Amino acid sequence: MLCFSLEKLWPCLASLRPKNVHQELYLTDAIAVLKQKGENVQAVLAADPDEVLGCNTRADLAAVDAVFRRRKRASVMDAGVTIEMPETVLIDPEVVVGADTRIEPCVQLLGKTRIGAGCTVRTGSLLSDAVLEDNVLVKPYSIVTSSHLSRGSQVGPFAHLRDGARLEDNARVGNFVEVKKSVLGEGVKSMHLTYLGDARIGSGTNIGAGTITCNYDGVNKNPTTIGKRVFIGSDTALVAPVRVGNGAYVGAGSVITKNVPPDALGLARGQQVNKLGWAAARRREMTAAAKPRSRKKSKRKMSRKKR
Repeated sequence: MLCFSLEKLWPCLASLRPKNVHQELYLTDAIAVLKQKGENVQAVLAADPDEVLGCNTRADLAAVDAVFRRRKRASVMDAGVTIEMPETVLIDPEVVVGADTRIEPCVQLLGKTRIGAGCTVRTGSLLSDAVLEDNVLVKPYSIVTSSHLSRGSQVGPFAHLRDGARLEDNARVGNFVEVKKSVLGEGVKSMHLTYLGDARIGSGTNIGAGTITCNYDGVNKNPTTIGKRVFIGSDTALVAPVRVGNGAYVGAGSVITKNVPPDALGLARGQQVNKLGWAAARRREMTAAAKPRSRKKSKRKMSRKKR
């Protein structure tokens, strides 16, 4: 790295000549010119060698990036954050993490992520432009992108929140649940195998395993509105646009295409029919059908032996 006083550099540059095979002007030749003029020329030792690293190759760039990320992790830990195996954790420059938060190995905190105090982000999770208020728990291998997690909420493991998803206080999203452009009210639970897109869900509601908001009709994205203290049974499909009123129940396995009034039970499934003895009869038929084939095979074997 070269540092000059410009008022002394300009005359030196004017005197440079391309005395080399490439016919180029070399800035480094200005040092000799300054020395000849009796100017003060010094070699200064950098206090931190990392400050003068060059980036001429991709490997050099990776080395410099590692320096900046190491400094970022150190500053975060100095602010009272616990990082387990810090060499495995990736934290972008604009990320902010509150005191007494714990970051487990192999976590990525990207973009302008903001994490409050007393949070836990567990192994393998990726947060990008996410906002976590105090005491939020992100369980292993979850992805939270451009979403807001309010105080005491929980996500994961293997959950995916994206595109403006919002969890209010103490809401919980569990295994293999995807939330997109949806608001889950205070204390809402959606713990298993669910897709919630373009939905607003009132406080205290329980979303059963396998629930899907069918928000896309091939042209437009349509909203689903679920009231407070609603119970959505497992394996329910809510075909948007649709509303489920406060305190309503939706039976498991239903395909809901019409609004469900408050405190009502919504059911939309075929009636079960039990045919007594059907399975036993079917097994007898299959056994009987298989016997002639086995006899034919044995006859063919006998005829081959005689030959």
